[in-house]
Amino acid sequence: MTTMLVPSLDHLRQAYAVTAKATQITPLLESAALARETGAARVFIKPESLQWAGSFKVRGAYWRLKRLSPDEAKKGVVAYSSGNFAQGLAAAGQALGIPVTIVMPIDAPAAKRDATAGYGARVVLTDHGERAREEVAAAKAREIAETENLTLLHPFDDPEIVAGQAGAGLEALEQLDAKGASADLLFCSVGGGGLIGGVSLAFHYLSPATEIIGVEPEGFNGMGSSLAHGAIETMPIGPKSICDGLMSRRPGEAPFAAVKTAGVRGITVDDASVRNAMRIAFERMKLVLEPSGAASLAALLGGKVDVAGRTVLVVATGGNVSLADFMAHMNHA
Repeated sequence: MTTMLVPSLDHLRQAYAVTAKATQITPLLESAALARETGAARVFIKPESLQWAGSFKVRGAYWRLKRLSPDEAKKGVVAYSSGNFAQGLAAAGQALGIPVTIVMPIDAPAAKRDATAGYGARVVLTDHGERAREEVAAAKAREIAETENLTLLHPFDDPEIVAGQAGAGLEALEQLDAKGASADLLFCSVGGGGLIGGVSLAFHYLSPATEIIGVEPEGFNGMGSSLAHGAIETMPIGPKSICDGLMSRRPGEAPFAAVKTAGVRGITVDDASVRNAMRIAFERMKLVLEPSGAASLAALLGGKVDVAGRTVLVVATGGNVSLADFMAHMNHA
């Protein structure tokens, strides 16, 4: 494991060289319709929803498991997750033959719980009541790690996770270059910050002129608030968001260090704008996105950031949503 809180470009490339052989190359889709609608020069969508296990999470999970010692890999790992990291880690563990235990909040979407178990992971559910769900799940994961002598993995606060997730950014940069384009502006959703940590570093090192916007649900803007105040802040427990994968109350130290280095700034989106983005992604791009995966597109469409005449990249982070839930959101949109 790296001891650096902010991985170097060489480290990002080292991780990508490994994960690229084990993950899907997700396409870079251009939408002339979205460019016309928003006034942007060009709009590109990077649908990590089409990644193995339905989101970008498998990139960081696979790389983190590859960094285990032989003894750690034999004993297995435990982590907590509301869904997408759970699936990504379970899928990576299955591919590498490493036992995986996942602690999930009892209100995590059933589709995500079932998919995690389907990849061979042991799933343990926690009932958080009025407490912060990730704190309850994290405590249970620590307990299991101690009693069963498993390696405890954090879903986002780990420089190796950040390095692995950077593969999405490095891949997008390669694809943009192949199209003779460069991004003036990048929208990426934020939960704990692992993805935007890695992607923002990739662009910071290789496309420093790109402005990077971190997108969070209203009430869960721990990263944006932390960036604005220059130190990590914890948001109070408030109403839920439909973006179940982005309901972290505070960013991780490793992701925060990365996004601070890269000069990221944050904005928020509400549930209605996310549902609208899900609808537009389906109608215009033929993409099925979960709410968390559509938050970045909602930011582009919401008009809070001036995109006129600019080339925009939107990272659509995941598509793990059941048909019933997707239709329910569409009926609200």
